[in-house]
Parts: sequence; C-alpha cells; structure tokens
Amino acid sequence: MKIKMENKRAKRIRAKLKKVNLDRLRLTVYRSSKNISAQIIDDKNNKTLVSASSVNQKSGKKGKIDLSEHIADILVKKAIEKKITKVYFDRGKYKYHGRIKAFAEALRKGGLVF
Repeated sequence: MKIKMENKRAKRIRAKLKKVNLDRLRLTVYRSSKNISAQIIDDKNNKTLVSASSVNQKSGKKGKIDLSEHIADILVKKAIEKKITKVYFDRGKYKYHGRIKAFAEALRKGGLVF
C-alpha cells in the first residue's frame, strides 16, 4: 500500500513539473538508506547530462546530511562546467525534509536556480 502511494506521489509531482517547466532541465534525486544520487536530465532528448552519486564516494564525512551536501557540491561543479544553471527540482516520492532539503539548499548555495 505504501509503495503504491509513493508511486502516485512521484507521478503527480513529475507531471506537474513537466507541464509548468518546458524550458528547463530536470534534476531528479534518488535516496536510499545509506546513499544519495542525482542526475540532470534533458526530457526533450531523453538524455542524462550530468550525474553524481555517493555509492563509491570516500568523502570523509560522518553523517548522511553531510554526504548529501558533498554530492550536491559535486553535481553543481559538473553542471556549471556544462553551463547548466536553471533546472527544476524533481524530488520524486520523497518529502522535502532532511537529506533532500539539505541537498536542495546546497545546490542553491552552489549556484543552481530552481
């Protein structure tokens, strides 16, 4: 039952974002119990332009929030190299709280606009 509700939430959020933002790229986030990954996707061409993940990262950080902020910094550096500054934030099935919120704030501080 919970999985079905999460999928409905993710589809609803993604549909609203795609309808409103036609000129921006989509930044989508995946969070597991230990790791976080994100990618910037061009929906018109169905291509992933930039991605970052904490799966094989040795960041030296202690907490999960610190790890999320570190991955956000890596993603911002890669995005700015490809001259990507405007995206829309697709949080998927996750609430805007905790690691997702810290990740988004680190992206904003790094220079991405959403």
